[in-house]
Amino acid sequence: MPIAIVVIGIFILFLLIARFKLNAFIAFILVSLFVGIGNKMDVLKVVESIQTGLGKTLGGLILILGLGAMLGKLVADSGAAQRITTKLVDKFGKKHIQWAVVLTGFIVGIPMFYTVGFVILIPLVFTIAAATGLPLIYVGLPMLASLSVTHGYLPPHPAPTGIAVMFKANIGKTLLYGIIVAIPAIIIAGPLFSRTIKNIKATPLKEFLNPKVLTDEEMPNTFISIFTALLPVILIGFAAIVDVLAPDGSKIKELCAIIGNPVLAMLISVLVAIYTLGLARGRAMKELMDSVAASVSGITMVLLIIAGAGALKEVLIDSGVSKYIGEMLQGSAISPLILAWLIATVIRICVGSATVAGLTAAGIALPLLGTTGTSPELMVLAIGSGSLMLSHVNDGGFWLFKEYFNLSVKDTLKTWTVMETTVGVMGLIGVLILDVFV
Repeated sequence: MPIAIVVIGIFILFLLIARFKLNAFIAFILVSLFVGIGNKMDVLKVVESIQTGLGKTLGGLILILGLGAMLGKLVADSGAAQRITTKLVDKFGKKHIQWAVVLTGFIVGIPMFYTVGFVILIPLVFTIAAATGLPLIYVGLPMLASLSVTHGYLPPHPAPTGIAVMFKANIGKTLLYGIIVAIPAIIIAGPLFSRTIKNIKATPLKEFLNPKVLTDEEMPNTFISIFTALLPVILIGFAAIVDVLAPDGSKIKELCAIIGNPVLAMLISVLVAIYTLGLARGRAMKELMDSVAASVSGITMVLLIIAGAGALKEVLIDSGVSKYIGEMLQGSAISPLILAWLIATVIRICVGSATVAGLTAAGIALPLLGTTGTSPELMVLAIGSGSLMLSHVNDGGFWLFKEYFNLSVKDTLKTWTVMETTVGVMGLIGVLILDVFV
């Protein structure tokens, strides 16, 4: 019976979001109430669980995501993203243009939310394709594969960070493992796959062909652009490496644990960006703070949706459903990583949003950790991979790609959907290989 209630709840979630277009946060709260009451919890106890889940989830996330949004906005507004793109294209040349855009997508995608990165970089892709005479899909899809992978796999993006908080996973290790898994996934889903679909003609809409392009003098230099965009990764990644190699109790390990703390790493990165991408280039502090304020207002709903998923997770625990699922799956011969991936995939197909799919799957799969001893970091990546699977007509990213590239639904399915599915499958394969070693 508890499983039936959860399945019906997920189906209701799908209907509310996809069919009736209800706001995802409201949908999560309604489904949380349904699941709790359906499992014979007192109504006020369900409300208490929802409040607890909201607080637990946002408490660990709001600083990281808020600071991440600020950094992404500063990187975009300063021209650093454009500088990274143009410099890499110049260095790689026409013959290796795909690798240039892959690196651009990866570097810019880490500090920037997917939609923001898409809107910032796609006009540059159109410009590159026009200048080189190469097919638009051939140039654009590798960059989008990078953006998608960073969105689904890597902190400080909302879903992987939220899942890491739920699973109490080490964010530094999650980031390192995620980068290892991401590299082959991006290569296969991006440059290699896009070479098989050169015959698909994409003709971008005219309004996207005249983006605002900054002059050389208006952009920061290449080193500053790349260093500032990647600073969170440098700090968190370096701390994770030192944690493995340095002896316990050493001063260097203690220092790196401080600067590699995700909140402090993001704070340091934002302060550095305010100077390197703003004050040092003559921008006024008021202008910079207006930009920062705009970035935070843009993620309010994202934070609420993540909090809503945390509320559902808490209701699943307090109602005893998580314990029931854990006991039921305890004797299963299927790897918990595969189970978690499958749960995320099914929810992704039904609901559309990768963030909603990942966070909902995390709440359902949480008991698998306690009963199997699986690495929480690899569980984060398995769910992140599943959350990217089979993007289709109920996913906003599907339509964003279709409209910007001016493709038919059929061609969007043959390009975007196959790319996203390849990313999801390769992510699972990478996680299962890593599981042998960690």
